[in-house]
Amino acid sequence: MPASVRPVDQVYPLLDAANSRWFFFASACRPFGMVTLHPDTQVGGAWGSGYKYDTDTIKGFSHIHGWQISGVSVMPVTFNEAPDPLLTDYYSAFSHDKEHVRVGYHKVVLDRYQVTTELTSTRRVGLHRYHFPRNESVGIVFQLEGILGPSMIKDGRLVQVGPKTLSGQLTNGPTKRRPKDVVAYFEVAFDKAIAGLTGENKGNKLVTFPTGTEDVMMKVAISYTSNENARLNMREELPGWDFDQVVENSQVEWDVLLSRIVVKDDDSLAVRRFYTDLWHSLQGRRTISDVNGAYPDNTGEMFRVGQLPQDSLGKPKFSHYNSDAFWGAQWTLNTLWGLLYPKRYEEFVNSLLVYYQDGGLIPRGPSGGNYTYVMTGASSTPFIVSAYQKGLRGFDAEVAYEGMKKNHMPGGIMGHSGYEHGSASGGGLEDYIEHGYVPYPNPDGDFGYHQDGASLTLEYAYQDWALAQMAKALGKKADYDYFLGRSENYKNQFDQETGWMRPKDINGQWRPAFDPYEYEHGFNESNGAQSTWFVPHDVHGLAALMGGEAAAVKKLNAQFEKAALMGFTAGTSHERGEDPNRARVPINYGNQPSIQTAFIFNHLGRPDLTQYWSGEVAKKAFGGLSPHTGYNGDEDQGLMGSLAVLLKLGLFQMNGGTEEDPRYEFGSPMFDQVLLHLPNDKSLELLREGEGVFIEELTYNGKTLTDFFLTHTQLMEGGILKFKMSEQLNSKE
Repeated sequence: MPASVRPVDQVYPLLDAANSRWFFFASACRPFGMVTLHPDTQVGGAWGSGYKYDTDTIKGFSHIHGWQISGVSVMPVTFNEAPDPLLTDYYSAFSHDKEHVRVGYHKVVLDRYQVTTELTSTRRVGLHRYHFPRNESVGIVFQLEGILGPSMIKDGRLVQVGPKTLSGQLTNGPTKRRPKDVVAYFEVAFDKAIAGLTGENKGNKLVTFPTGTEDVMMKVAISYTSNENARLNMREELPGWDFDQVVENSQVEWDVLLSRIVVKDDDSLAVRRFYTDLWHSLQGRRTISDVNGAYPDNTGEMFRVGQLPQDSLGKPKFSHYNSDAFWGAQWTLNTLWGLLYPKRYEEFVNSLLVYYQDGGLIPRGPSGGNYTYVMTGASSTPFIVSAYQKGLRGFDAEVAYEGMKKNHMPGGIMGHSGYEHGSASGGGLEDYIEHGYVPYPNPDGDFGYHQDGASLTLEYAYQDWALAQMAKALGKKADYDYFLGRSENYKNQFDQETGWMRPKDINGQWRPAFDPYEYEHGFNESNGAQSTWFVPHDVHGLAALMGGEAAAVKKLNAQFEKAALMGFTAGTSHERGEDPNRARVPINYGNQPSIQTAFIFNHLGRPDLTQYWSGEVAKKAFGGLSPHTGYNGDEDQGLMGSLAVLLKLGLFQMNGGTEEDPRYEFGSPMFDQVLLHLPNDKSLELLREGEGVFIEELTYNGKTLTDFFLTHTQLMEGGILKFKMSEQLNSKE
């Protein structure tokens, strides 16, 4: 990449935009920003909504695109007659030919009105610049009710409070995943005087400007706590009106993060895709606290405004976040954030602990201050443990351990199945503790989603092992022994007769007519073939159950050979794999449960197969640069973007970096030269010499490595990691 080209300029925001979901696409936003401002072409539901590239109609420009939250959608309009019909009929066609999208900026022309719309943002404020046709009556519609992405918007209000200012609020009604209301407060400022505000007391509103107004700029500041704090967010973040400077500031902020990795390679398309993946790894999870540290707390019976701790200057020490689950983060965010973005990582840990202090549980996917119980298990446990094992100490480790242990015991979050709000029986935790496995079906009934016992057993066992490592690090010997013992429960789910992990009922009877390629029915968003390998903490123990390492290698390699014919995924859009034919893929890199499998070979004496298959997955599942493909599945707020980055760097951590001095292992690097700027002011250079995907020799600072592992302590010393590659398979059969 030429020195004059910034990493931020390499990002392609339209990647996979044809298959978008509400929180996936982004353009005018900052890293983890409260505001994510862009056009919406589909607004009905959480899936297949937001900006969908192949839909030719814009239905508004929304400021909030978060996990289970939305809001403050606006549309600039023109009119020659009474404007009231525009309150319900304001959509406009558009063309990609008159659209320009880059990081921190979105420009599009609305065909119906011939209005040129430009968008950018700070962290909590959206900034609009409109150019209207000459001699038209002009205005802006605010959507204050109706469906918007995942939420039903209700109780909206908008009032004029000054010649150029408005004040408003709206409520995100409950969803199946987020059980409580979330109120979004917003303040609006224009650079032109308002002529009028039309609309009933309830419903959408139209702000008008004097006829003939050609250019209007608008600022919209968001807060989840109060209008006063929304005004404060605007004053602190965007006091002026320099649109172009805000765009540049946004790009600089992004570039600081993206420049932690400098890639040099002749394959310019692959480099662009890499930086787009890296950009996605920092997307989706959104700030919900204000500049002064106020935040919404919906964890209790009554809503309250909380306050984050402040430093000596009165600034909040960290931010509070809205986030999808950390289900699968052990193989993605843990490694990438822990290596390159530890301060952000630490912020997220502290945010999780705020939820614990407020509501009594460390969440696995909070939305708007709510618990959502998204997905299963205690996925926050390996996330927090990995941070601690990598030396992050900016959070209270004892409080974190206390909260994690609570989650692993009856009444904790492990007991909740997916989106189970009113009880804690769907997760089968008591059965897991008593019998050593989670039965399927749940003998106590239906309580939520994802009550797939075999997957739950495997997930709990791994998370128990991770918690045991934290207990060991903190000197809690009895807890270490207890949770380490529970971590072997995965063995109770393995059926020697079939050679697969297999669901069994409360009486210990294996599920009859078992088909390892059948989707779900005991396995969460996966099938038995994929989930059998979910034992990241004890690969050798799993191999022993299968008859030894050679037998395990043969079995897994056969799965990869078959999966390669299907592109290693269960689909091409943002799906999890429900298609009955595609769901039978033996290894699925379109969803989280089996994304570690290519690196299992490293632990079974066949690093050459890790190198081969991880390279193939990187090319086939995470290659290309198009609106119509990209992640071939479910890109949950940076999880698959992070995975793609790691695969292309040739770095991975099998157990999520949760052991003492976590180990990094190596696959097949994609690029000739990569420079990682480490957070300790050192750097690590990855050099690839030769052709092919197989590592002939691996040296670190001139010393040949006899295996393909380095510890976190070693890697953080920096230096040069040199991969001598070969096209020849270095078979060890």
